[in-house]
Parts: sequence; structure tokens; C-alpha cells
Amino acid sequence: MAATNIIYRRELGAFLRSPFAWVIAALFLFVNGILFLAFVLPGQRLSAVVLEQFFMFSGLTSFGVGLLLSFRLIAEERTSHSMVLLNTSPVRDSEIIVGKFLAALTFLIILLALTIYMPLLIKVRGKITGSQILVGYIGMLMVGSAALSIGLFASAMVKNQFLAAVIGLVILVVMGNLFRFAATLEGNVRTVLGDIDLFWVHYMGGFMRGVLNLKDVIYYLAVIYFFLLLGVKTLEAKRWQ
Repeated sequence: MAATNIIYRRELGAFLRSPFAWVIAALFLFVNGILFLAFVLPGQRLSAVVLEQFFMFSGLTSFGVGLLLSFRLIAEERTSHSMVLLNTSPVRDSEIIVGKFLAALTFLIILLALTIYMPLLIKVRGKITGSQILVGYIGMLMVGSAALSIGLFASAMVKNQFLAAVIGLVILVVMGNLFRFAATLEGNVRTVLGDIDLFWVHYMGGFMRGVLNLKDVIYYLAVIYFFLLLGVKTLEAKRWQ
């Protein structure tokens, strides 16, 4: 735990000092604000529908910011050759992955917190509950965390940061559209692919609508654990190359 805490504090400090991280933050808030003004506020609709639209767009941007925050975390260490220092220090690969993931997750939470004024504006203008907002934000945190874990795994795979971003994006796009692909199939394959879809089923069918299902939470936690585990195993394999 001590090593994980050291890596966490080091990486979080790097995020807070990094111009790249704050450019991502500014872009995230700017895109969310534009989408909110352009597609969420206009027109006369029920407040619940407006809130769903906000969470739909914000869920997609959470995917993007999660990948952008994570694809450099390991690949950059290799580029700067500081990965050699980590490999020769008494730090386990799992502590490296978890420390970096928690640092990126903390920065992601800060970014999500900065968008809270948007659903509060909807609440002031209409009739929605605080629990609906809370569930939506839990969903945004879940999809963002899943994207972080996928980006971290991609970053552990390759040295080139651009290639890591491409690999992470491909995984996100494929997993985020499994439900659409499954709709063209039949039988058990359709059910299985639909259940492991990363966005349409578990986020849009639950969190986005203010519905908290335990199975959706478990699904995202399983995805996060799976890709973090893949990241650890990838680092272990690369250590001996």
C-alpha cells in the first residue's frame, strides 16, 4: 500500500501540474458546455428527458476524457526511460497500475464535479430529484473509470503513445457498439454480446435514466478489474522481455 500511495501522489501531482491534463480538462468542460447549450436546453421538454440528454452526452465525453487521461500513463514512462527505474525498484506491477489508475480517477472525479452546475440548472427549471442526478453521476464515473482502465491497458501494451491511444479507442468503440452488432444476431450470442456492451445497455438503459441497478454497477466494476488485471499481466510480461 505504501508504494501504491507514493505512485498515486506522484501521478496526481503530475496531473495537476501538467498543461496537457488541463487542456483535456478545458476541452472536456467546453464540449460539455456546448452540447448542453445546443442540444439539452433548447425546446420545451420534460425535465427528466432534458436530464437524460445531458447524461447521454456527458457519458460519451466521459469515455473520451477517460481515454485521454490514461493512454500516456505507462507509454510515457517507457519513452522517458523512467520505466527502468520503476522496474528496478521494490514496486510490484500491480502497485504501479493501481497507483496510476487511482490518480487518473481522482482527476476524473474533479472534472465531473466541475460539471455539476448543469444538472442543477435543470433541477432549478424543472422537476427532477437529487437522486436522479446522483445516479447519473455514478454512471458517468463508471463509464469514465472503464475508459481509464482500457486506456491504461493499451498504454501498458505499447511504447508509442499514439498507438496506445488508437488501441484504446478501438477497444472502446467495439465494446461500446456490441449492442448494435448483437441486434443483427439471434439466440444466446445476441444475449451475451448485448450484456457485455459498454454503453447502450448498462449506461443508457440504467444510469442515464436515473435507475440504479446492482447488475450495472457489478458489470462496470468487473470491466475495470479485468482491464487493470490485463494491464498488470502485460507489465509482468514486458518486465522479462
